[in-house]
Amino acid sequence: MSEVINTSPPSVDVVLPCLDEAEALPWVLERIPPGWRAIVVDNGSTDGSPDIARDLGAQVVHEARRGFGAACHAGLAAATADVVCFCDCDASLDPGLLPAVAGPVLDDAADLVLGRRRPTARGAWPVHARLANLELARLVRRRTGLALRDLGPMRAARREALLALSLTDRRSGYPLQMVVRAADAGWRVTETDVPYRPRTGRSKVTGTWRGAWQAVRDMRAVLAEPPAEAAPAGGASLPGGVR
Repeated sequence: MSEVINTSPPSVDVVLPCLDEAEALPWVLERIPPGWRAIVVDNGSTDGSPDIARDLGAQVVHEARRGFGAACHAGLAAATADVVCFCDCDASLDPGLLPAVAGPVLDDAADLVLGRRRPTARGAWPVHARLANLELARLVRRRTGLALRDLGPMRAARREALLALSLTDRRSGYPLQMVVRAADAGWRVTETDVPYRPRTGRSKVTGTWRGAWQAVRDMRAVLAEPPAEAAPAGGASLPGGVR
């Protein structure tokens, strides 16, 4: 009997935190890789975003507590796939590129992969937001030793391992806390370039100098936390070559 090879794509959940992204949602959801599930986490939209997402086939989760981290964590809690991706819902990042981000995790070559944003146009990344990100990346390198140049929101990791990190930040510091705790646990953290487009609509976090530096303050608080107890990245033992 000939061997039957399963060529279907692996099951991956894509968490999309959403606050008033009705204009961007159709493009974002049509770019979700075939066979992967979109989980749109509505964080209090008033523009009909949840209905649009549901009509386009996404699973919709409602998170009443405002905050980027609150929305991301609600999506992680709702996910069931072995691997979970995160992506902004404003069309600045192309979900069609997620297989390249998730690939090293699916292949067990990395435990956490971040998409390093590469602007495609002058207005894609406002100066104040880029400066804030550069400062945070510098602080992360000093705190963790990771050679990261961005803290991009497009990322992939294994669901159970992420839950084991016991992330507590529910504001702008959530993505940073994920990286810091992963580094403390010895995870293999890498980044890969992804195009960064001008977003659709106005940013709710870094659209102003005040918002950008509020995010920096949130993240400085995360960097000041003492190292957390190591959390395995998904195998029977710790990651980083000791799997």
